Amino acid sequence: MDKVQSPGRRIVTHTLFLIAIVLAACMYIYPVFLMVDNSLKPFKEILTNVLALPTRLEWANYTYVIEKMEYFRLFFNNVVITLIGIAGIVLFSSMAAYILDRRKTRVTKALHLFIITPMLIPFQTIMITLLKFMNMIHLNGSTWGLGIQYWGFGIPMATFIYFNFMKSIPSEIDESAMIDSATTLQTYGYIIFPLLKTVTATVVVLDVMWIWNDFLLPLLMVNSSPASKTLVLAAYNFVGSLNTKWHYALAAMVLAILPSVIVFVFLQRYIVDGVVAGAIKG
Repeated sequence: MDKVQSPGRRIVTHTLFLIAIVLAACMYIYPVFLMVDNSLKPFKEILTNVLALPTRLEWANYTYVIEKMEYFRLFFNNVVITLIGIAGIVLFSSMAAYILDRRKTRVTKALHLFIITPMLIPFQTIMITLLKFMNMIHLNGSTWGLGIQYWGFGIPMATFIYFNFMKSIPSEIDESAMIDSATTLQTYGYIIFPLLKTVTATVVVLDVMWIWNDFLLPLLMVNSSPASKTLVLAAYNFVGSLNTKWHYALAAMVLAILPSVIVFVFLQRYIVDGVVAGAIKG
């Protein structure tokens, strides 16, 4: 029989664990704090002491950046790209997971492996080929074309998440729907997909954070098109090889990531709920 841990020892263990979590959180939060801190300084203060608090808040950095980078137009570009990407990822991955789980054959097992294997392939190994292919089919340089490309990179992970959650939904539901003359598509649309709302929220939050803040794919696909640029790309314009306007660059980066941070703060509980639901039901 295992020994019961004494109350004093439990308190010490809990305290040490809490301290470790706080220290780890500080390590991640501190760079973000420095970014916000220095975005509110004049340029000279950043060069003098990057770790110090600003002597006065330089809100003019933000007003200049908003006007210079055409923030609201690029914000709309980000919204369009993210919505297109999320819509395709959620729709196709949930449908694929449904069929892969319900029709267990050698073909579906091979397809399952084929779909999730791209998670193991680094983007850098295919980016040049992808760029040339997108140029061939004229999907390069447009917001909707960039949004569609996220389908290919987001579907493998989303399918993996949906597939594991799908096991918790009894197949008897499908049989009851078939008795009522429902087609496979109707069963998925009216019965199965509403049951996936928890895991769908998890997928949406994770992919919104990824797509909104992505840098490399937009840099390859839309950087040459001023009308289709994203917020992160516009923030990068303040960084030069010889002269970097750090007060503007940091302000632009804060403005670029702020919407995704707000989304995460309000919807982070869905990530936990989705993971816990999948673990309990699965």
